[in-house]
Amino acid sequence: MSSPALRFQFGENWWRFLETVDEARIERAERALIELLGQDRLDGLTFLDIGSGSGLSSLAARRLGATVTSFDYDRQSVVSTRALRERHYPDDEAWRIEEGSILDHEFLRTLPTFDIVYAWGLASHRPHVGVARKRRGTGPSRGQTRDRHLQRSGKATRVWTRVKRSYNALPGRLRWLVLGPAAAWIWGPAMIRDVAVLRPFATWREYHHVRGMSPWRDLVDWVGGYPFETAKPEQVFEYYRRKRFRLVRLTTCGGGFGCNEFVFINERASTE
Repeated sequence: MSSPALRFQFGENWWRFLETVDEARIERAERALIELLGQDRLDGLTFLDIGSGSGLSSLAARRLGATVTSFDYDRQSVVSTRALRERHYPDDEAWRIEEGSILDHEFLRTLPTFDIVYAWGLASHRPHVGVARKRRGTGPSRGQTRDRHLQRSGKATRVWTRVKRSYNALPGRLRWLVLGPAAAWIWGPAMIRDVAVLRPFATWREYHHVRGMSPWRDLVDWVGGYPFETAKPEQVFEYYRRKRFRLVRLTTCGGGFGCNEFVFINERASTE
């Protein structure tokens, strides 16, 4: 498949993140999956991680007992996921890693069906609701997707699209010209609140408690993440409703920066 001329190198960002992945971060990623899916173990279940990135979510699912398939369009992300597997599950036949795109129908036809389909922040870098539309070929019985978007669509989306495009158009040594102001805009209010309650940088330091992620790497991913489009929660819900998926959990980002989280159940598969 052809790729856009201007594109953020997600894999390079997540490769650097691997340096920070320790037992504590892995355990937090496990807890995030447990809370999301409402079950303590995934033994006997198959788990598809679409856009695996660093591979941390795939590792969490594997440690919880799932048989895991991970894939990513970004080659360096595939390398990162494989490196994490080799660190914790070398030569594991229950964890398969592929290079592929959610928009590639031929690739999707090579995949079996899965009990759990997981995608984090993927739809913000693909045509809106693209995860839902293209994922139907995997026929999950339980599908989960976290779609990054801004509810303040329209002007806010256009502004962030320009920011992201500008970041990627600049040479690496000059990207701080975009990253610096964007970081101040995103993190400034939290930093001010922390200072006001005499806990400077507390929010930044505690950020890794959520999914085990890094505030710096997530910031770079957000500012640099391009291509970029958005979808409102009601668009995601309506698409899945037509496909006979039932919404069982929804957590929104409140119209700000971050990801909305959806858990859908495939009602057709659950009655078979």
